[in-house]
Amino acid sequence: MSTHTWITRAETSADIPAIREINLAAFGTEGEADLVDALRADPDAWIDGLSLVSTDEDGRIVGHALLTRCHIGDTPALCLAPCAVRPDQQRSGAGSAAVRAALTAAEDMGERYVVVLGHPTYYPRFGFTRASTHGIGLTIDVPDEALMALTLDTAHPLPGGTVRYAAPFGI
Repeated sequence: MSTHTWITRAETSADIPAIREINLAAFGTEGEADLVDALRADPDAWIDGLSLVSTDEDGRIVGHALLTRCHIGDTPALCLAPCAVRPDQQRSGAGSAAVRAALTAAEDMGERYVVVLGHPTYYPRFGFTRASTHGIGLTIDVPDEALMALTLDTAHPLPGGTVRYAAPFGI
């Protein structure tokens, strides 16, 4: 683990090409980069201020985390996806910095719930727990431990229900 101090901030329009480049490099396909572009263009999904980047001391974007609108049953929630880091900076804390900044921004906006379909050993560090233990599921088959959820406000426990993603996810 390096000792970088990452600077986090909301994306600007000038960051869009760099964010696309990071997603292409991190995932090796256009899928996630295209998904970010489609979500950015979807007024039902996109929430200004919830696409966060982490930069190095020179201002170069190294990591990206995106929260967009989804629902758990009929309850508004956020979906954390995708999260990406430049391959040469993975395991440096840049991704964690972007995720933490995104979750803080969401909490500051009064959002309560976040779901993630991701690596079951990575996301618990942010407080995510197995969604099925809260009665949260999907309409597609995924490994049970890969779907996780988090409440940003402990006064409001997670609701149960089926996650409905924004249309660009195709789920």
